[in-house]
Formats: sequence, structure tokens, C-alpha cells
Amino acid sequence: MTREPVHRRRARQLTMALVILLGAWVLVPIYLLVVNSLSSPAEVNGFPKSFVPSFDTGSLGFFLGFAGVTRALLNSVLVAALTMVLSIGLGAPAGYALSRFEFPGKSSYRLLVLMTRAFPLPLLALPLAVLFIRTGLDDSILGLALVHTSLALPFAILITYSLFSGIPIELEEAAWTLGCTRLQAFRKVILPLVLPGITASAIFAFVISWNEVFAASVLTIQNRTLTAFLLQSLDVSPMPLKFAGGFVLVLPALIFIFAVRRYLFAMWGIANR
Repeated sequence: MTREPVHRRRARQLTMALVILLGAWVLVPIYLLVVNSLSSPAEVNGFPKSFVPSFDTGSLGFFLGFAGVTRALLNSVLVAALTMVLSIGLGAPAGYALSRFEFPGKSSYRLLVLMTRAFPLPLLALPLAVLFIRTGLDDSILGLALVHTSLALPFAILITYSLFSGIPIELEEAAWTLGCTRLQAFRKVILPLVLPGITASAIFAFVISWNEVFAASVLTIQNRTLTAFLLQSLDVSPMPLKFAGGFVLVLPALIFIFAVRRYLFAMWGIANR
């Protein structure tokens, strides 16, 4: 039995250490958030800290009963869902067109799509506010979803472009020779192959909308999302309520990602064949 070379063993150990470090970087803050949100105010403010929650839901119950929280949570869900639908509904056809068709300025168009993210949102806040007031989209779910779609759409286009480019066009041509139209070939041959990637792109759009706070704070007053509501209401709140608000903000996104995890695993399997 041959021994593994030393440099390979060290490389594998270094990779495992980096994976553990990155996992801790992501999971430890979430764990501490859960522990503090499920602890009593005395435990949150006390010392030494406990790393095991006492499952005291008083802070969570008080936060959820606070006026405006339920509506803000519903607004966040509606805006994120609408952003996800618009981003994929517009981005996937654009990515398919970039992948399958040749037209003048194709390379420049891809660059321009990416360059739209070079403009910081605070720079566009005042023109957007004036435009939305004139068009009646100010302080509305649709208006905020359009702004979030503009943030997520470039990524949706480029991700779906890469997905469609990775599928040989010969598969579609074979379906055409068997009597399928372009739409039928796309639905029966291409869509099942790119569905995991499109789902990942949809998750990305959902997370962008769910976490966005600047546009939600500037463009809404009555119809604030949960992030804008937390920024406005919990700035001077006690620490237990801040942890409870953070827990309520993180939990729906985690549930959504967990619900569609099989598509993410399928995409990982395709990428590593």
C-alpha cells in the first residue's frame, strides 16, 4: 500500500481547516443569535454568557406582538417573492438569448449588464424617489420590488447565461429533428437541466431583496419591509429585542433555502461530475 505524498496530505488538511473556519464564520453568529433570542433578558445581559438557550420566548413574543411587525414581515415576503419572480422571468429569457443567438453588440451588452451594479444605490436614491412620486409607485410593494429586481437582474442574467452556455446546442437540435418546436425543446430538454441553476439564481434574488435595507428605508413609509422596520424601531431598543428581531429576520430566509435545498444539491452534483 503506497503512502500518500506529504504535500497532498498537507493540502487536504489545509483545505479541511479552511472549510471548518469558513463554516464557523457563518454558523457561530447564527448560533449565538438563536441562543440569545431564546434566552431571558437577564441571561442576555448577564455574565458569564451561556451557550445553551433556556428557551425563554418572552423577548420573541414581545417583539412579534409589537405593532407593525407582522405587516412588515408580510411586506418583506411579498417584495422578495415578487423580486424573485421578476428577476427570473426577465433574466432567464435574456440569459438564453445571450447564449443561443448572435447579434451586434453582444459582448458590450454583457458588460453593460454587469456595469449596472457599479452605480451605488445611495447615488440613485433621490432620482428614484422623485420618479416614484411622479408615477405613484412611492411607498408601494411593487415599486420596492422593481428596485430590488434592478439589483438582482444583472446576476440573474449572467448566471442563466452561464447555465445555458454549458448545455450543448446539439441537444436542442436533436429535439428539433424529432419534431419539437423551439419552445417544446426548451421545455422538455433544456429546462430540466438548468432548473437547479435557475433555482439557485432565484434564491440569490430572494436573499438580495430580503436583506436590502437602504431602498426600503428611503422609498417606503407605511409599507416598510422588516429590515427597514428593524432599522427604524430597534435602534435604541434593549439588546434582547435586537436579538429577537434578528432571529425573526433570519429565520424565514433559512426556511426558504432549506425548502429548496435539493435543487442546490442537484446543481452542485452537475457542476462536479
